[in-house]
Amino acid sequence: MIDWELAVTTATKLVRPGPEVTREEARAAVAELRAYAAESEGHVRTFTGLDTRGNDTPVLIVDRTGWVRANVQGFRHVLRPLLDKVNDRRETMPGGNALSGVGSKVTGIELGTLLSFLSARVLGQYETFAPLGDAAPPDTADAAQPAGRLLLVAPNIVQVERELDVDPRDFRLWVCLHEETHRTQFTAVPWLRDHLEQEVHAFLTETEVDPAAMLRRVREAAQTLLPGRKDDEPAAENSSLVELVQTPAQREILQRITAVMSLLEGHADYVMDGVGPQVIPTVGEIREKFQQRRARGTGRMDLALRKLLGMDAKLRQYRDGERFVRTVVEQVGMAGFNRVWTSPNTLPTRGEIAAPQTWVDRVHGTRSGTN
Repeated sequence: MIDWELAVTTATKLVRPGPEVTREEARAAVAELRAYAAESEGHVRTFTGLDTRGNDTPVLIVDRTGWVRANVQGFRHVLRPLLDKVNDRRETMPGGNALSGVGSKVTGIELGTLLSFLSARVLGQYETFAPLGDAAPPDTADAAQPAGRLLLVAPNIVQVERELDVDPRDFRLWVCLHEETHRTQFTAVPWLRDHLEQEVHAFLTETEVDPAAMLRRVREAAQTLLPGRKDDEPAAENSSLVELVQTPAQREILQRITAVMSLLEGHADYVMDGVGPQVIPTVGEIREKFQQRRARGTGRMDLALRKLLGMDAKLRQYRDGERFVRTVVEQVGMAGFNRVWTSPNTLPTRGEIAAPQTWVDRVHGTRSGTN
C-alpha cells in the first residue's frame, strides 16, 4: 500500500541541501561526533547507574538522505500490522487491486514529502525498530529482524550550532549526551523495546480502514476546528489532525505511549543537563539558546506543520518529562527513580507524569522521600 522506493526518491529530491562545509570540515565533524558518542556512553552510564556494557548497538553518522533511508526501513517494520489490515480489506473490495497501485504511489509521495521536511530538523535519533544490516535496501528490510541503532545527522547538527552561534565542540557533545541516553534506555532495559512495539502495534491495529468511517471522523474533526464551537464541546486547539481522527481505543493507547515518550525524552534532557556542567563549559548558553529555538520554530510554515503533525506535543513531552524525572530524583534519588525501569507496571501513567508524587506514592509507597 506504500511505494517505499518512491518515498525515498521523493524525499531525496525534496530534501534541502545542508550547510556549506569543506570536505575537511565534514570529515572533522563526522570524526568528532563518533568520538563524542563513544565518550557520552561512559558519562551517561555513570550518571544514571544504568549498565549497558555488552549491549553495544551501531552508531551511524548520516546525512539527511541517509536519515530518510534509515527511517523508511523502520517504518516498514513498525507499520506492518496496519498495512496487513489494509491489504486484507483491499482484497475484499471490487477493484481494490487496481486502486492499490495508484494509492501506493500517492502514499509514497506523501511519505517522502513528510520525511524530507523532518530530515532537515532531526539532530539525532535512537532508531528503536531498525532492521539488522545498516546497508539493507528498503525493499529487503521486511525480512530483517529489528535491532536498534543510533543515528546522528551531521549536517543538521552543524547547521544548528551555526544558527545558535555556540561552541561546536560543546554543542556536538551536548547532542550526543541526549541521544546516548536514549540508546542507554533501550539497551539497559531489555523489555522496553518490545513493550513499546506492542503498544504501537496495538494502536495501528485499532486504525479504521473503512473509508466511510474514516471520512466520518475527518468531518467530526473538522467541526471541532470551526469557529463558533460551544463552550461545553471538547476543545481541539491543542490537538493535531492525527489525534482528532483517532478511535476511542486508540486514544487510550496513545495516553500510555505519550507517557512513555515523555519519560524517555524528559529523562534524556535531565541526563544531558545533569552531565553537561561537568564536561561542557558552555552548557548554560547552549540550553538557553536551544530552548528558545524549540519554542519558536523557524517560520510560519514550520509552525503550521508542527501543529498538524503533533510536533508541539513532542515539545511538551520534553518539558513535562524532564519535570517528572527531576521531581522523582529529588524525592527518592537516582536509584529510586530507576525503579521506573523494573517492568511495564512501574512506568508512569500520563497522569503521573503531570503529578510525579503520585508515581512515588504508588511505586515506593511513601511520601517521606526515602527509598
